[in-house]
Order: sequence, then C-alpha cells, then structure tokens
Amino acid sequence: MAAGYTAGELMVACAAREIRDGEVVFVGMRLPLLAFALAKRTHAPGAVGLFENGIVRDQPAATLLYTMGDGGNVAGALWCTRMMDVMALLHQGAVDLGFIGGAQMDRFGNLNTSYIGVAPPGPVSGDQPSDQPEAGRPATGGSAGNPWATRGLPRGSIKLPGSGGAADIAALSGRLLIIMQHERRRFTPRVDYVTSPGYGEGGDWRARVGLPRGGPAAAITTLGVLRFRPDTREAYLDSCHPGTSVAEVRANTGWDLKVAEDVGETPPPTADELQIIREVDPEGFWTR
Repeated sequence: MAAGYTAGELMVACAAREIRDGEVVFVGMRLPLLAFALAKRTHAPGAVGLFENGIVRDQPAATLLYTMGDGGNVAGALWCTRMMDVMALLHQGAVDLGFIGGAQMDRFGNLNTSYIGVAPPGPVSGDQPSDQPEAGRPATGGSAGNPWATRGLPRGSIKLPGSGGAADIAALSGRLLIIMQHERRRFTPRVDYVTSPGYGEGGDWRARVGLPRGGPAAAITTLGVLRFRPDTREAYLDSCHPGTSVAEVRANTGWDLKVAEDVGETPPPTADELQIIREVDPEGFWTR
C-alpha cells in the first residue's frame, strides 16, 4: 500500500463514499463502524445507523466501538430497542444499505460464513447440512484435532460462525456492500455454502426467488473494488487500489474476473478523510 495510509483506511474511505445522505444504514462491525462515522462527518450528515442488537443512532458513538454492545454505543443512541424491532425494519424495506463480510464470495456475490470444506450442492441452497454423510464422504462427530468438526459434515470441514443477521441484511437491504480480504481461497467460483445470498445464479435470480430488491452494489477488498454487471450480475473489477494491478487482482481471484473497460485506480483517502478516521480510531485498532 502506498505510503501515508493503510489498506484498512483506504477501504474505510471507499465504504464511506458509498453511503448517501439521508440513508438508513445497517452498519455492522469493524471497518463499517468507521465508514459510518466518516460519512456522517463529511457528505452524509443525515444518514442513520442501525445495529443488530437493537441500537439506532443518528450520530456516531463518541468513543471507538470494539463491539456493537459496548456502552459507548448505547450512550447518546436515538433508540435502544429489541433486536427483532431492528430486524423488522429490514423486512419492511426501510433499510437502504447494509454492510457484511464473508469467508468466501463467488462471482455472483453469494457469501459463505458457515462451512468450509463441504461440497456445494448448487449455486444456492437454503438447506441445512444433513445428518447423513454425503456419498463417499464420512460423517464426523468432532475430534481433539478438529474441535470445530460438526456431525454430518465431511471429515476435515470447518464450522464458521454462521449468519447472525447477515442473511437478512443480504436478502432485504436496498443495497449491499461487501467488505473482504482479497485472496484466491476466499474469492472462489462457487462458495462452499451459501449463507447470505447475492445474485444467486445471476441474471434475474433474486426476483425469481422472491427477493425483488437489493443485492450487492460493490465488494470493497484489500486489492480493489468489484461491482456487478446490471444484466448478468457477475462481478467485475471496477478499480485497483494504489500499488496493485489488474494482474494481481485477477491472480488473487478464483474465477476469470472480468475487468471494466475504463478500470482505474481507486481514489486514495483525502487528508480530511484520514484525519477523521484517525480521530475515531486513533490507535488504528480496526485499520492497521
């Protein structure tokens, strides 16, 4: 990364620029916390932030948040309610933009935060893992060597944290922003398990399965910004971060990543953006 800022700070600036003034934003954790604060203090003072634990804020927290349940997130909140009330806003269509991440993303923006090492049954599956092993693959009941092994999954598979509210955010937000580390093992042709739907099989898949709004608008990664074609809904490279190249991004992507004809360089954080980011996170806890 070019001198003067970290990859995390660049990603925060990119994410903040996607927030529009007046929008209701499902903020989440980590870098989106800083992106919301940056947007509020620059171009989107009217944005409102929602947190899965039931907190609604019209101003960023006065202190750095390590979890959404920190006392600093309660102090000065616009509304402290139940998780179900906040999630209901998603179902009502009241959320304009949601942030999530993932362990894996495929070319249509489907995300996996559930299992690694299970053979994907298809582009999208809402089924839970079966208690019966897949043909030719033994069931496992956990072991000292792999405490995360789960009964009914192939030997050597890994159980990840799961969805939390991510599936709801991906399915029901007006737009979705994905924040991820860019590695070939993470950007895979097909995710091992679909936790949070992107554009499914591509094209009009969301409308066909009853998700008429939303879908990924962009994936902001450690190497660049990916966006999605309006017709096929396949991801393409829109910009490379300073110090990276198209070849590097494509080499770290597990499918034949398409590239925009006018692919450019991601604009670096401005001096004002960096000042705000470092005021919010002075030790670089989230951005180092």
